[in-house]
Amino acid sequence: MRRALSDSIFLRVYMALLLALILTLGIALGGFQLTNMVRLEAYQTHLGAAPMKLLTQRVSATPDTERSKFLARVSGLLDARLLLAPVEMFDLNWWEQRRLDAGRPLVRAHADTGWQLLMQVPGEHRVLELRLLHLAERQLRGLMALLRDTLLPLMPEQRGSMLAELQQVSGLSFAQLPDVPDSLDAQQSSRINDGRVVLNVASHGRAMVLYARLGHQTLLKVGPLRGFETTPPALIAAMVLSVITLLGGVIYLVVRSLEARLTRLERAATRIAGGYLDTRVRIESNDFLGRLGMAFNGMAERVQGLLGAQQDMIRAVSHELRTPVARIRFALQMIEDMVDDDFVLRQVKGADGDIEELDKLIDEILTYARLNNAAGIQLNMTAVDCREVAEQVCETLAPLHPELLLSIEGESLEVEAEARYLQRALQNLVSNACRHADSRVLVRITNDPQVIRIDVEDDGPGVAEDDRKKVFKPFARLDDSRTRASGGYGLGLSIVQKIMHSHGGSVVVDHGKALKGARFSLLLPLTSGKLGREMPVVLPPVLPTVADGKEGT
Repeated sequence: MRRALSDSIFLRVYMALLLALILTLGIALGGFQLTNMVRLEAYQTHLGAAPMKLLTQRVSATPDTERSKFLARVSGLLDARLLLAPVEMFDLNWWEQRRLDAGRPLVRAHADTGWQLLMQVPGEHRVLELRLLHLAERQLRGLMALLRDTLLPLMPEQRGSMLAELQQVSGLSFAQLPDVPDSLDAQQSSRINDGRVVLNVASHGRAMVLYARLGHQTLLKVGPLRGFETTPPALIAAMVLSVITLLGGVIYLVVRSLEARLTRLERAATRIAGGYLDTRVRIESNDFLGRLGMAFNGMAERVQGLLGAQQDMIRAVSHELRTPVARIRFALQMIEDMVDDDFVLRQVKGADGDIEELDKLIDEILTYARLNNAAGIQLNMTAVDCREVAEQVCETLAPLHPELLLSIEGESLEVEAEARYLQRALQNLVSNACRHADSRVLVRITNDPQVIRIDVEDDGPGVAEDDRKKVFKPFARLDDSRTRASGGYGLGLSIVQKIMHSHGGSVVVDHGKALKGARFSLLLPLTSGKLGREMPVVLPPVLPTVADGKEGT
């Protein structure tokens, strides 16, 4: 299991999210339970503060010889147990002891009697204990009667002072009314006048108010007493929102770390695809992404080695071929000077043409290898007039194809480029169009919103849609009329593609709209900065086109 967790990143993410969910739910349930416990304890403390304050004051004012009778009478009145004992008899912790020393009531849950209310008698080292199984109507009536009996002997000013003190310690409302309120019916008013305690349910059954007569002109009102309510919806919503926020934060941190590693892998793949073959991925662990990174580094190193060896081989072979080709050409010239036979001269002339074709092929291969150099190519970017370049290309190729009409459309547009490479790219496209055109080749220069477009269109058979990606592969041959019989070596369009890539542009092929043949388009980015200013730029090499898992070459 430990090995599986260390090697499987998905299992680790799943386990992390599962643990985060369990932890979050545990925190939520614990927080909910703790909140209810705190609220219940606060409710019980506030509710028991006034009775315990009243009882401890009555006990403190009662002589020691009469305290037993007083406690027995009050116990019967409240149907509860009252005990007066030294503080050492109660198992109190430091916090509870401090609470009693401060003169505040202490409420604890008791396994046998429900509530256990404790409060220290003023000026004494003894604690009064009140045990209640539950707070019912009898206890409320008894407490109200006890309060009435305590207030009756006092003067009006003393009554107000005591009620204010009880209200301060408990948070309950104590009031003296001049008459029976109109909210009570006749039966309740009659019972109050008879000296009995009346409980009136208010606020749709959620609260109770107690009334008792204090003499003929004063009515004592206590309440409303509200029952304990469960967690309010607003608090539940806040807790749920907090849980969702916490869970979302934990999941984000877990997924963010995975996303960051995948992003670094993506950036490395993008750099390698852009030609920076020395890019490698940092290995951080032995999990799935770590093994993927190691495989990725191995692949990049292998590709870099293969491409380097391929380019070295192409350059070496091309350079080595020039020497025997020169020797053969020299030998043919000697043969041509030594013989006068027409048949032999025709054969020598044909061989010389083959050698010239081979020499051009070597030049194409060297150009392709130079553009594909792993060290990049040096470009001296200057302002180049696209129409002037097109005119130079057409003037050069027109005498070689007298049967074709080469025309140029469009205004003079300037672009920042290497003039020599741009002319080579356009010359390759026009030469390709001349080999396949029936009667006409058109060069059109236009200014699109973001690029300068140079279209080369012919009225030949065109390029099938399925073959439009293949034509840019090195030494690619199509099955239609664009075959070796029409000339070419299969490197011209590959060179065009690499030149455009090195200039930050592209080359595309589609169906011509004017001449209905093939249309090749050079897309160059618009000129930026001051024209005529030289800008040496070193760009990464362009990788060979790869199809079906194999290199294009």
